[in-house]
Amino acid sequence: MTCSIEINSRIIGLLNPVYIIAELSANHNQNFDQAVQLIKAAKEAGADAIKLQTYTPDTITIDCGNKYFRIGKGSIWESRNLYELYMEAYTPWEWQPKLKEIANDLGMDLFSTPFDKTAVDFLEKMGVPAYKIASFELVDIPLIKYVAKTGKPMIISTGMASLAEIDEAVTAAREAGCKELALLKCTSDYPADPAEMNLRTILHMTEAFGLPVGLSDHTLGITAAIAAVSLGASIVEKHFTLSRSISGPDSAFSLEPHEFKAMVEAIRTVEKALGTVHYGVSEREARSRVFRRSLFVVKDMKAGEPFTEENVRSIRPGYGLHTRDLDEVVGREAGYDIERGTPLTWDLVVRRNIVL
Repeated sequence: MTCSIEINSRIIGLLNPVYIIAELSANHNQNFDQAVQLIKAAKEAGADAIKLQTYTPDTITIDCGNKYFRIGKGSIWESRNLYELYMEAYTPWEWQPKLKEIANDLGMDLFSTPFDKTAVDFLEKMGVPAYKIASFELVDIPLIKYVAKTGKPMIISTGMASLAEIDEAVTAAREAGCKELALLKCTSDYPADPAEMNLRTILHMTEAFGLPVGLSDHTLGITAAIAAVSLGASIVEKHFTLSRSISGPDSAFSLEPHEFKAMVEAIRTVEKALGTVHYGVSEREARSRVFRRSLFVVKDMKAGEPFTEENVRSIRPGYGLHTRDLDEVVGREAGYDIERGTPLTWDLVVRRNIVL
C-alpha cells in the first residue's frame, strides 16, 4: 500500500497539494465548442485536471422501457428512462482525443471514467494518464481488474459502498496489477445532502486502506470540499458547468466558474494552514514574542524597599524576568532606586542573606 500516487509526474497524497478535478460529465450538452469552453474555464478557475466519462447508452445499459430501467422517486432524474438519459448525457468518443489535447496544451491532465472494456481500450489508445472508477461501478470487479491491468493509476469512488465492498474492489485492483490506487469518499445522491456526507470517513478510509483518499462532492456549494481538505482529502472532484442556467442532466449540482475558483483558492489556503506538526515560535511569530508577559516594577521604589505583589506585577511586554520568578522575588529588597515601568532583572534584587 502507498499513501501517494503519481499522475503525469504530479505526486498526489498527504503533504502534497490537493489534486483538484473538474468533472465535465454531461455539462457540454452534446456541443463540442461548449466542451472546449468548459475546459478553458476550468483552467482559469484553477483545476488541475479534467475528467470525462467514456460510455455510450449501449455500453452502460440496454434500450428497455420496463419499470426496471426507470429512475425512481426522489431523484432529479425521476421517472426518466436510463437509456434515454445516457443518450442525452454521454460524451461523443470522437471528441475525447481532441479534448485531451486541448487540456494538455493548457497544462492540465485529462482522464476519464470507463464503463466497459471497449472504453478502456479506447482510452488506452488515447494515452490517458489515469482512470477513475465511478461509485456505481465499484461492484464491477471484472471492469476494475481490466483497468488495473493497464498499469495506470486508478481512482475509485466509493459512494454507497460498504467497507467490505471497498476492500473487495481494492483487493481486485491490487491483484490485477494496480500499484497506484486512491479512493474517493462519495455520497451518491444528486445533489447530496451535507448531513449525509460523513466526511470523517475520510480519516478512517486512510487508516483502513493506507491509500490517498479524496472527495467526490455532489453537494451544492463548496463548504464540504473545503472541510474534506481539512480532514486530509488529497483529491477533490467537483462537477463543473459554465452556468447552472444552461439546462442539462448534471447542471443543477455543478459549480460555475467563479464558484470553482473560490473553492480552489480556499483549498489552497487551507492546505497551507494545515502545514505540519509544529510547536514553538514560527518565523513570523518571532517579532510578537516580546509582547509576552514578564515581571515589571509598577511603582517607584527606593533602595532597600521590599518587593511586593503591589509594586511588582506580571504584565506585557516581555523584557523582564519570567513570571515563574514572582514568588522568588516577593519579599526581597530592591538594590537600587527603581523607576516605575522598569523591567525587573536579577541585578536589581538584593540577594538573600544566607544564615549558617
